[in-house]
Amino acid sequence: MSVRILQFGTTGQVARELLRNAPDYDVAITALSRAECDFTDPELAARLVFQTRPDLVIVAAAYTAVDQAESERELVYEINAETPAAIAGVCGEDGPALVHFSTDYVFDGDKGSPYLEDDPTNPVNSYGEFKLSGERMVLIRPRTLVLRTSWVVSSHGKNFVKTMLRLAQGDQPIRVVDDQFGRPTAAADLARFVLSQAQRLKDARAGDPVFGLFHFANAGEVSWKEFAEAVFDQALGDKAPSVGAITTAQRPTPARRPVRGTLDTGKLTRVFGVAPRPWREALAEIVADLKAEQGTPVA
Repeated sequence: MSVRILQFGTTGQVARELLRNAPDYDVAITALSRAECDFTDPELAARLVFQTRPDLVIVAAAYTAVDQAESERELVYEINAETPAAIAGVCGEDGPALVHFSTDYVFDGDKGSPYLEDDPTNPVNSYGEFKLSGERMVLIRPRTLVLRTSWVVSSHGKNFVKTMLRLAQGDQPIRVVDDQFGRPTAAADLARFVLSQAQRLKDARAGDPVFGLFHFANAGEVSWKEFAEAVFDQALGDKAPSVGAITTAQRPTPARRPVRGTLDTGKLTRVFGVAPRPWREALAEIVADLKAEQGTPVA
């Protein structure tokens, strides 16, 4: 019997990849758009879980505008913490399992080596602060899987890959930060992992090691500048523009970013037996998807 999934969110990168890849797995997804469940209404979200009675709930809706979050803190807290907590509350111990996504921005980036799940957190911006609040609030419920991820990209939505390809069509010099490091994550890989574990999560009881906090990101550490160069190399070949290096200080933003928020995914491999593929392989798939879309600015 298919795993019945209630998914909050339809337009985000991970939400779209969950829906796109679902036919390849034994799942049946009911996805709720913002019009059907505004995430500023925690009581409605909880009520929909209770009424639907799914096997698995996936929270793929979130506030992700990192810079804007600095001036909308109350709204960010409501969407990224209060509503997920309300959903987790109705899931309880005997209800559906819950999957919730978080971020490397819960860390300050000053550790000097990849972060483990139990490393001290110290967010440097409002987005990271309230994603951390959401983590803590949903993890109170025993059948919850929280997946921290980083640098999410895909062939759709707003993301770094698409921004770089848009800039490549202009006539202005391209300069990218070269002193921030992390692990890119293909939204499709994250979605496929969750879908592949749906049955296991449905069947697992409280206390099973599949629940708790895990890191998921494609393998390999890279700077934003190096990532941009790889995007251009794969998508544009010998038409790739040159990329100049700038420092974080030269590109001030309303919200600070971790200098090195690289995530260690060893726990994921030990518990689930899954090792995320290298980010360059995932990027190649994204570029291929973009090339298949008419009018996309790639070679």
